[in-house]
Amino acid sequence: MKSRILLAATAGVAVIATAAFAQTETPAGANANGYASATVQVWPAEFANQGVGVDAEFFYAVDNEEIGKYNKATGELVASWIDSEGGPAIHFDSAVVVDGLLYASHSNYRVWPMTSSIEVFDTATMEHVDTHSLGIYMGSLTWIDYHDGAFWGTFANYDNTGIAALGGADVAPYGNKLNTQVVRFDENWRVAEAWVIPPAILERFEDMSNSGGSWGPDGNLWLSGHDPAEVYVMQLPEMGSELVWVATVPLEIQGQGIAWDRSAATPTLYGIMRPDRTVIVSEITLPATATP
Repeated sequence: MKSRILLAATAGVAVIATAAFAQTETPAGANANGYASATVQVWPAEFANQGVGVDAEFFYAVDNEEIGKYNKATGELVASWIDSEGGPAIHFDSAVVVDGLLYASHSNYRVWPMTSSIEVFDTATMEHVDTHSLGIYMGSLTWIDYHDGAFWGTFANYDNTGIAALGGADVAPYGNKLNTQVVRFDENWRVAEAWVIPPAILERFEDMSNSGGSWGPDGNLWLSGHDPAEVYVMQLPEMGSELVWVATVPLEIQGQGIAWDRSAATPTLYGIMRPDRTVIVSEITLPATATP
């Protein structure tokens, strides 16, 4: 077979979290606020299990241990990277293409303690060309994107207890989702800044966490969960550490990794429908106040 290469909150923290959920039960971001989406293309893609990346000519469907390169115009699979039998890949989650290189977030999900890395591939050949190990850190790195001269991502934590942790006993949350953090890396892959996700969005994730993220043409950060058929438009706060929830946009996806097509003439967002193994291409209508 192929290789399948925090503690619970204190009582005091739990009280604070409950209050936060109550205060943000119906935030402005729960509405579309002028955003809309329409599915324009559905591509069958056997690798579409965790997320997707995209560049000017191709999209890249991401599975746990493999990545498929597909022609954007025809949906044809043209190349792939598949882990060798007993190889080191464990759990890819999402991808972004920067200057001909595909950067994939990678973790050891569902094993404890959590470890993460960034794996780099040459998009021309689909060869693995570099790795950046983050070791045991802030959670599982579930997505990666490039914006404003820096890489960004999320270290996800979960309330789900069905993990191969603590000797296989399902006795504790896999990190506790309140510990999930969106981060900006510096040039040495160190965390330069970090923000938390509003509790009302964490509640929509149920026992899972933030699975995808991509900076949009409106200048906002778009986040997706593990299962919900919607994405969340977020802004960095003027003060403090909690992201600002701007809007919720329904999409015909099932959570997981998302990617803006920055080569498209109109705002276009890629996602996946995991049960069908399909890549979903959506055109996004931005509000008049947003400037593509």
